[in-house]
Amino acid sequence: MVSKDLFNLLESYAVECGITYDEIIEVLKKSLAASAKKVEPNATIIVKVNPEKHEVVITAQRQVVEELSTEPSDDPNAIAEITLEDAKKIKPNCHVGDIISKNISTKDDFGRQAARSAKSTFASNIKALLRDKAFQYFKSQENEMISAQVVKIDDNYAYLNIGQGTTAVLPKAEWLPNDSFNVGDKISVYIKKVEQTTKDPKVKLSRLDRNLITRLLETYIPEIKEGIIEIKGIARDAGDRSKIAIYSTDPRVDALGSCVGENGARIKEVVQALNGEKIDLYKWSEDPEELIRNSLQPAKVTLVLNIDPKEKTSLAIVPDDQLSLAIGKAGQNVRLAVQSCGWKIDIKSASEARNEGLLEI
Repeated sequence: MVSKDLFNLLESYAVECGITYDEIIEVLKKSLAASAKKVEPNATIIVKVNPEKHEVVITAQRQVVEELSTEPSDDPNAIAEITLEDAKKIKPNCHVGDIISKNISTKDDFGRQAARSAKSTFASNIKALLRDKAFQYFKSQENEMISAQVVKIDDNYAYLNIGQGTTAVLPKAEWLPNDSFNVGDKISVYIKKVEQTTKDPKVKLSRLDRNLITRLLETYIPEIKEGIIEIKGIARDAGDRSKIAIYSTDPRVDALGSCVGENGARIKEVVQALNGEKIDLYKWSEDPEELIRNSLQPAKVTLVLNIDPKEKTSLAIVPDDQLSLAIGKAGQNVRLAVQSCGWKIDIKSASEARNEGLLEI
């Protein structure tokens, strides 16, 4: 019989650690078994815990044999052996095949060293369990977005509380160019990779990865999460601008309207999560001409020529006053258009196209 207080304490501690009562009981059994093994090193240790009866029974067991085995057993359930000659010194009327059992008392048999060992082993095993659970959790979140809280900032990193008792670092190289954090801020980050270590899991985070855009859109636009609206292509200059091709699988659902939301409410949430990064949405089409026209928005396209489906190349003609807009600053608009729609797009102004005989005067 063990004090009821012990089991009450274990139950409270399980809640505090975020683990189940059964898990903490298993940790207790393993910890007691490890310490009991120091008391009876040549025996198999069996620990049985009955929380309902407030019982902990520790037994050292050995099976009686004529001769000890010379090779270690591969059977995980194999019991330690004792020769018949030695067993008769303990139990004179025993026979080969019998199990010699001895109860071990934590009070009388452990001693101070074994008791300290049991306590230390229990604490270590709890930490190992929590580390493993944290790793399994974050491994399941790999390639997903999570919300994290900034707990510390230095010249090279933002330290984030990502839950499960785990702190991860966001290197400045993975910050958006316009990111500026304060302690206590909650930010969206993308989990690129999770590795198991001897300490906390190593969770590699990013705010630059273009998949962060996908996860944000799924979060704020239910139709994307539900598969009604599909993201067909994304191109991103992280921190500055992203261009996204979207398509509605339901003709009754307006892809652009659903993503933008009433008064732009939905897309504003995404922009805010990205600290002001601009989001350009356009409608995907199976028709190359329409797709290329749409991809170059906000510029207007007069005509799309030289469409080569095999090479996926094309020529877009735009009004003279739309040329700089179509190309974009440092070629950004056309580059993002090409990356998001999958077509190579050359651009000419209308006057240049006329001079080359591509447009009628």
